[in-house]
Amino acid sequence: MKIELDRLEFLKAWQMTERSSSTKSTISAVSGILITASEEETYLEATDFKTAIRCSAQGVRTVTAGSAVLPVRIFGEFLKKTPHDKVSLEIDDERGTLSAGRNRTRFATWPVSEFPNIPRSDGADPLCTIVAADLARAISEGSVASSTPADFPKYLGACLLKAQRDFLKIVATDGKRLSLSQCPCEAGAEVDLLLPIPALKELVRLLMGNAPESRIDVLYDGSTVWFRLEGLEFSARRVESSFPNYEKILTPGASTTLRIQRDELLPALERIDIMVRNTLTRLVVFHLSPGGEFRLTGRAPELGTTTEVLDSNIDGDPLRVGFNVGFLQDGLKALGSGEIRMDFNGGEGQTRLLREGSEDFLYMLMPTRLSPQDLMEDEEAEAGPGQEPLQALAELASEPDRSPEEEGEPF
Repeated sequence: MKIELDRLEFLKAWQMTERSSSTKSTISAVSGILITASEEETYLEATDFKTAIRCSAQGVRTVTAGSAVLPVRIFGEFLKKTPHDKVSLEIDDERGTLSAGRNRTRFATWPVSEFPNIPRSDGADPLCTIVAADLARAISEGSVASSTPADFPKYLGACLLKAQRDFLKIVATDGKRLSLSQCPCEAGAEVDLLLPIPALKELVRLLMGNAPESRIDVLYDGSTVWFRLEGLEFSARRVESSFPNYEKILTPGASTTLRIQRDELLPALERIDIMVRNTLTRLVVFHLSPGGEFRLTGRAPELGTTTEVLDSNIDGDPLRVGFNVGFLQDGLKALGSGEIRMDFNGGEGQTRLLREGSEDFLYMLMPTRLSPQDLMEDEEAEAGPGQEPLQALAELASEPDRSPEEEGEPF
């Protein structure tokens, strides 16, 4: 194989592909990228066995067709750092030569026969078609409440994708909070499935490199999901688990409602976090007085107290309620700028954050149960709160993982 490369054009495809290779596999070829060059097209492939990518490469002129598995670390790093824009690559008997100007780099490649067969989407069923920008937004918002990947229960490290009529929903929970985002799509089937968080975050990164208005075809064969757009196909294996029945805790109504500008509340929480970030619960207490002021306080034993008073619109019952300030910041960052609405259900009921006038993104979290010390106004009072999960979400988090055969069973 011999090809000539426009380095900067070729690097666009290389950098999209290399993150899906694996350096932890016992199969050496999996730590490389398979390149296949013909007179019509050159494409790159990589996999870590959980995800896979096939990407068309531009800026390539094929002199001699062929294929090879290129080492990511050697070939990729030399390609990125060479000062020359025109380079050539020649593979002969699993030995590679990268030529750039008067410079030559020789390196070993792996046998193409050792590279695993990446599953193709040819026999998969259409799931939905969706605009790239909408899918990226829904994943970014819907995954906010996810936890780090976990062995058990498996859903904690995954997001639920729910294709339903003309909408795609993305849902995640860590047992203490829940995030749900939805966006329009052209659904070909109604399907519930779990995909791992790392795969979805990598998909968002890939989508950001494409035109926002690009249309993504999503396909599914029962075990693997493909996201396909022009020149790019990314796949991820389904997580064999079931997601908690989150819909049963999405109760309507609120005893107290707060409307406030997100860009005023978020900086106030960041200032309070300076005081409480090293405490056990990172507690911020909301003091809500309908027709009056909205006051936030944070205390740290032996350090001090900080108070913020913000303009807002408060309806319903007076309320004093506490939250983990980090959880609140996560939700507010995902909501973006503009006016937001917080619906409270007392001091221990679920609290919902939404964009005012929109139902496309919901962030729900638990209050922290306040101790008598937390309710004292004396700055010298020591706070000793204990994190108490919202009961409904706690029950979801404690539910034992179920086998695929049990999917769809009620709690």
